[in-house]
Amino acid sequence: MNKFVLATRQSPLALAQTERVAAWLGRELGCGCELLKLVTTGDRQADWSLEEKGGKGLFTHELEAALLRGDADAAVHSAKDLPGEMPAGLALAGYLPREDARDVLVLRTGVAAPRTLATGSPRRRMQAAGLFPDLEFSEIRGNVDTRLKKVADRHVADGTILAAAGLNRLRIESWPGVEFHALGWDTMVPAVGQGAIAIQCRTADAGRLGAVFDAATARGLALERALQSALGGGCHTAFGAYAAPDTLHLFHERVGRRTVPISADDFAHPAEAAGQILRRLALLP
Repeated sequence: MNKFVLATRQSPLALAQTERVAAWLGRELGCGCELLKLVTTGDRQADWSLEEKGGKGLFTHELEAALLRGDADAAVHSAKDLPGEMPAGLALAGYLPREDARDVLVLRTGVAAPRTLATGSPRRRMQAAGLFPDLEFSEIRGNVDTRLKKVADRHVADGTILAAAGLNRLRIESWPGVEFHALGWDTMVPAVGQGAIAIQCRTADAGRLGAVFDAATARGLALERALQSALGGGCHTAFGAYAAPDTLHLFHERVGRRTVPISADDFAHPAEAAGQILRRLALLP
């Protein structure tokens, strides 16, 4: 294959992620890559509340349609944006090695304890409320630089929360008027798949492409996605999960933050392990 077409969103972060996939495929397959840049529903509807409209799928549908039409050979997504169910005819080819999965608290310079925080994520809101009593919340949309400017210029709130991996991929180590505070697992459990770049393909190509990508990341995300699938969770549920090599960090609005020991057998049988873990936490009957 001389040319591999990658469907991607047009945001700076999406393009940075897709360029990483292109470089990876160039090394592994010796092929050149062309980017098919698309605008998704989530991009067009910048004034929508993702919580109310249901964020899952809003940033993936147009890319998946391009795959199904044959306009692209693969689609590149932030793994946390992927719905639990794949459209018929599509599969997960795999992931690049997972990067820093933590969240980062972004505060306007001089603010030690925010009174207002801009985030549309129920998961982030509930965990942040435990850190700072009496917080008031608002929504925030836009690219990473837009969000940083809104906080620095006092347009929305005292702070917001962003993914560390996104900041790293955009090479943003600092920003005028704000300060970054990384949040560990004992403070904020990340979203399922956070920090990972997912590559989606047609089902017929999954076997050929699967061996190209990172097995360790696929193993961890299979367990996280199995938990999400068992709960039927979407953007309306405050839920997060991060599978470290021997510990599952989990947050759910009904039980708060929990840590659960996990083993190689749990990774080998993610659906079964997810059911057992969630029943143990009384999140499933």
